Formats: sequence, structure tokens, C-alpha cells
Amino acid sequence: MVVTREARTPVQPRASGGATQPEAAPDVKADEYLYLTGRPRLRDMLHFARSHAVTPPDEADLAARWQAAHERIRRLETEEAGIADGPPMGKLGPEYEPLLLELLEDPLVQNGFNTVPTDVALVELDRLVVYQKHIDLTYVRQLASWLGPTLSDATIFRTCLLHDHDEPPVKWSRAHHDTFVFISPSNDLRFLGAVPLQGDQIKDYPARGKFLGVVGLAVGLGSNFLNAIYAERRLVLNNGSHRAYALRMLGVTHVPCIIQHAASRDEVDAVAAAEVRKNPDTYLKHPRPSMLKDYFDPQLHLVMPVYRRLRQITVRFEIEENALPAL
Repeated sequence: MVVTREARTPVQPRASGGATQPEAAPDVKADEYLYLTGRPRLRDMLHFARSHAVTPPDEADLAARWQAAHERIRRLETEEAGIADGPPMGKLGPEYEPLLLELLEDPLVQNGFNTVPTDVALVELDRLVVYQKHIDLTYVRQLASWLGPTLSDATIFRTCLLHDHDEPPVKWSRAHHDTFVFISPSNDLRFLGAVPLQGDQIKDYPARGKFLGVVGLAVGLGSNFLNAIYAERRLVLNNGSHRAYALRMLGVTHVPCIIQHAASRDEVDAVAAAEVRKNPDTYLKHPRPSMLKDYFDPQLHLVMPVYRRLRQITVRFEIEENALPAL
């Protein structure tokens, strides 16, 4: 099976509604963001515009755009009810075997996708359910420029699953005796969890007493593989939204994707993003949830210049020492 591309002009997000598309102020470092509108709440969109836009659009115009998008969504609930159900998942042909073997050797795959049954399949981008409300179009255009106009199946596979694990700049320092702060322009910066470590896993540890054990509070970058969760007959894009958007913009319709099969809501809760865990019915039960193709519907999104931001992770620990009666 080969990855499908449409023989047509690549799709592009279109800006509309004069007052809702302000120009970036001069000499301001700004990125252009696409924001899905019409659901779930008007106040979320207004808050995003107030806190992120270089020049916040007129709120009356924003409210009118949101209402128009909301009405379109209501129509789609009838016209496209169930469109997210039962998306096809195609098997990869033998030509992908060397790439798959390379993927399975990646420690991030071996250690990051062993909670629920997982495989790799070809998925249709337009059938993916999405939870991410905004797309950084500035980054997408950079990615599209790097990829170029001609995409082989191998290039698409590597873009989705075998890309180099880039290490964007990260600065971190101790803010207080119990607090460390990490800052990076990458949205992949995240807390990776608490890790118990043994003595033979620690190198050059400055001994301040007899070593018994170390609890590591790990901060780093996510694996960033294009992956989706298959639950209740739907595929919810879990990571890789910008690459999925860029490839669709370039005319690619089907891509290889790591799929985690969640057989219950408990398993969804174990592997899904926080937004999906918080509101699972929105993505798994709604007759017409947000889908990747909505990013390209001019009636369902806004485009606005926003201030460039950094991601910050603050890690704080607490030590409690007590004297207990011996038993």
C-alpha cells in the first residue's frame, strides 16, 4: 500500500472577516496562529484573543464569527453525523519493513508505547478527531519549506515517525532550594515523571553521606511521534498535530501513525492527552467532533498574529522529616 497524495493545489488556511484579522504591530516578535472556533465556549476564544493576540480583534466581531461557526457546527452535526466513526486503518506494505524495523529500535518507542496494545498503520488525516484548538502557522510553514514540494513515501514516514529527535534550546536553573525552572521555545517541553534511581545509575554523584537512593524529577521533551488513540471506534490524534497539518496542507491524505488501542475509558485515561481525559465524551461520543479537516474550513477557524511565547516548567519538591515511635 502506498501513501496517498491528492493531485491538486495544496490546501491553505484562509483568513476572513477584516476586523478579526489584525496586522502584527511593527518590531514585535509574532507568530501567526490558527484557532478553531465555534466550540465549545465563546469565552475561551475571547480569552485566547485577549491574552495572545498582538492586537486583540474587536470582541463584537469575534462573537459574530464564533456564532457563525457554531451554527455551521450544528449543521455538521446532522450532515456529517458519525463521520468520525470507524475510520479505516490500512496495513503497511512490505516496502515499509526497513523503516518499521528502524522505528521499533528507537528506545522512545520501546519505553513510551507499552501501556496498551499498539501498532503502526496508515490513517486518513481528514478522519482524525482533534482536541488541539490552535495551530502555529509560522512553524507549519517552516516545516513545509523543509519538506519541499515533492514527498516520497519514505520522507512522509520519516516526517511522522522517524524524524530526528531535535533538541531545541532549553535553559534551566535552581530558583529556590526546593524549586527548579525550565524554559524552552518548544511546546514539547514537559514533566516526564518521578523516577527512582539506583546507585549504579548515578555517575559522579558528590557524596554527602552514605548513598541510599535518589528520586529523580525528570523534565524533558516528549517523543513527538505522530500517534493516535483508537477508542470507541474513533481515532483521536494524540500528538503530532503540526506535522499532520503540514502534510495535509501539502496535499497528503494518508500517513503512517502509531496507534494505541484503548479498550476502555480507564485505558483512555492512561494514555490520552489531558484534554481528552477531562472531556472524553466530547471526542468519543459527540456526533460530529472537531476533526483535522476543520483546520482548513475558513468558516471554522480564525487566523491572528500572536505574541511569541516560551514554555516554562516549574518543578518543586518537598521534604518532610519526622520522628516516629518505634513499635
